Amino acid sequence: MLNINKVNKILIASDFLLQSGWGLIGPIFAIFLTKQIQGGDLKMVGFIAATYWITKSIVQPFIANFFDKMGGERDDFHFLIAGMYVSNLIPLGYFFSTQIWHVFLLEFIRGLAMACVIPTWAAIFTRHIDKGREAFSWSIESTGVGFAAGLAGAFGGILASTVGFRAVFILVSVLGLMSSSTLLLMKHRLFTRDHFAPRVPPSEKPF
Repeated sequence: MLNINKVNKILIASDFLLQSGWGLIGPIFAIFLTKQIQGGDLKMVGFIAATYWITKSIVQPFIANFFDKMGGERDDFHFLIAGMYVSNLIPLGYFFSTQIWHVFLLEFIRGLAMACVIPTWAAIFTRHIDKGREAFSWSIESTGVGFAAGLAGAFGGILASTVGFRAVFILVSVLGLMSSSTLLLMKHRLFTRDHFAPRVPPSEKPF
């Protein structure tokens, strides 16, 4: 196995599952909005994307600043898990959506959830990188995400044309919930408040 900290292996595996799921939506989401949602058109596709990105971008720095002031990683972990589960239930909301405002609301909620996920995930990953393996650890994370997104993007359109949009949304949610649950494996490997040090920890033995 790769000589990477055990916590970061779990984070990378979780992110791989997450991107494998959400990558399936990318090729089909605009078509879904314009064909399946009342009031959906190409202009709305852009506004919906903006709703997610602007919401996440506004909220995320405040959450990140809050956790930078906290000791230990337990609070980071709880927000990470909560945000992951909420965001990965969103595709089930797409399943039941019929009006354009439904999708706007779902993307707003997803933006809030991912504002909790991204800074806490990055903080935990950064703290657990083995000293001297920083570039390699981040490269493995990027490589895993790239493979997941590439494969999912290639098959997303095929799946939608074969089994339909709603079946794809269920699959995305299932993979996302698997990703969320994978993170529970690292619960007992986090730094506690009393033992937390903001510096890169020493290397652990690989699996």
